[in-house]
Amino acid sequence: MATLPVRGGPLEDDVKTAYTAWDEAFEKGDAKAVATFYNEDALLLPPSHEVIEGPAGVEKFFSGIFGRGATDHKLEMIKADGDGKLIYAAAKWSAKGKDAQGKDQPWSGVSTHVFERQSDGSLKIKLHTFN
Repeated sequence: MATLPVRGGPLEDDVKTAYTAWDEAFEKGDAKAVATFYNEDALLLPPSHEVIEGPAGVEKFFSGIFGRGATDHKLEMIKADGDGKLIYAAAKWSAKGKDAQGKDQPWSGVSTHVFERQSDGSLKIKLHTFN
């Protein structure tokens, strides 16, 4: 099971490393790979107002996103803080997708993540919401 890798240093460095790994998984267009970055009890709260639970729900959600032609996802950290065990972060995100007619369309917004540090030092997402 994949986790978001971290490296030593401030929490901001850990989150930046986690964001890079998540973006790399997204770029592969593999919803199962993206879902492995989420805790079993994770919640994903997209702008559709759905409440998506756990890796299986995350996988299903991102399968739909990839089906709409999403590529080139990028997370840019705004701020990260926490106690080392639970870390919260805010980021700007951008991606490329398709509109209802199948034409290229830029997507962007802001997101919030709550990470939980695992026993091996890696991070997994516990809460993810975006607009």
